[in-house]
Amino acid sequence: MQRRKFVVGLCVAGATAFTATFAGAAAAAYPEQPIKLIVPFAPGGTTDIVGRLLAERLGNELNQVIVVENRAGAGGSIGTASVAQAQPDGYTLGIATVSTHGINPVVYKNLPYDAGKDFTPITNIAAVPNVMVLNPEKVSARNMAEFVEQAKAEPGKFAYASAGNGSVSHMMGELFKMASGTDLLHVPYRGVGPALTDTLAGQVDILFDNLPSSIPHIKDGKLVALAVASPERSPAVPDVPTFAEVGLEAVNDPSWFGLIAPAGLPADILETLNKAAVKALSGDEIKQRLAQLGATPVADSPEEFQQTIRKTLERNANIAKEANISLD
Repeated sequence: MQRRKFVVGLCVAGATAFTATFAGAAAAAYPEQPIKLIVPFAPGGTTDIVGRLLAERLGNELNQVIVVENRAGAGGSIGTASVAQAQPDGYTLGIATVSTHGINPVVYKNLPYDAGKDFTPITNIAAVPNVMVLNPEKVSARNMAEFVEQAKAEPGKFAYASAGNGSVSHMMGELFKMASGTDLLHVPYRGVGPALTDTLAGQVDILFDNLPSSIPHIKDGKLVALAVASPERSPAVPDVPTFAEVGLEAVNDPSWFGLIAPAGLPADILETLNKAAVKALSGDEIKQRLAQLGATPVADSPEEFQQTIRKTLERNANIAKEANISLD
């Protein structure tokens, strides 16, 4: 009887050891299959470019294929919701932006995800300066002090274009009005493309934009940049001051693009992805490619990225409340 108990005990111990070894091997083997990276905006935009830059180099670090899938619509909400609804196994990742995680949650009444609960932040990929530009044929000002003086002298005279109601450029425009004490007319467009086109054509006076799409027109003199939202001046336009330098610190936060997974991602997979992403973003080639967009790699910890998301949510909640911005 005792011999039987001893044999059974050995079997149980062996099975337990085998299970633990197998589980450890399975975890260590991640990733064993291609990974899907969901970009919640259309191809060709800054989010898509940043996502594809990371995907290629992250795939090299993980020794696995990363397939980029664009799921655009509803200000990024459709693609972001699909990330939230995926299995938290490390095989579905997403790109988070200021729009998807810092604006949509405070302006949409019926959002299909909870930005604070439905995701696992992995790392903030890159910070991209925003910029305020004007049409030099429509506005005579050539620096921020001159523009603010003119705008205050004639409230409502100048109109600014945005990529749409509730967009990053809309929130930035409203924040600028609050910080500068000016009264500008908001003209929303369906995307930054037509907003930029009409600013260049003089249909509107001013545009708040991500820096990358405005850089060529700033350099050829078709647009005048008054300030960039960035901790430091952008090497892409070194003569343009930051909003902090012109006394508008409140407007000085850049846009960001981060890597996320569904909530509940196992800790070991999170660690693997964070380390691989940080290493991928440390390469000279990706730094140069991002610099061409006016972007700077961030590559922080999951905890630091979570704090960035929380700070962005709080700031935009205050802007939306003050400017009465709400979308169905």
